[in-house]
Amino acid sequence: MTRDEREEFLAAVHVGILSADEPGRGPLSVPVWYLYEVGGEIVLVTRPEARKARLLGVGARVSFCVQSEDMPPKYVTIQGRVVSAGPADVDRDLKPIVRKYLGAEVGDAYVDSTRPNGTNEIVVRIRPERWYSRDFGRTA
Repeated sequence: MTRDEREEFLAAVHVGILSADEPGRGPLSVPVWYLYEVGGEIVLVTRPEARKARLLGVGARVSFCVQSEDMPPKYVTIQGRVVSAGPADVDRDLKPIVRKYLGAEVGDAYVDSTRPNGTNEIVVRIRPERWYSRDFGRTA
């Protein structure tokens, strides 16, 4: 894929697979909802007690993969570093991610019903450094 194609693919609606090194074990790989805008950072929100949260401190190296479920398959994988991890804000951080997957009306209702008192979650930002991509529908 070209640079533009892979960035647009990453920005589309896919469930991402986040992989982070977990000392003494194999890498932890988990599915996540995320946001990405072309040229930006991958943004995700997680609960602080989640296993992945312990592994996503600033400077942590991770890989992140998205794929299409359609044939012929396509995928984009990045390697990068966590550039920030801190308290999430419901309106600034959480709702935009949920809206991507559920739409504005259903997404906001979901967040409002599951977090009536706000959130204690963390927002994690990952800066892509290396890209790998493939569109198996192309011959060259």
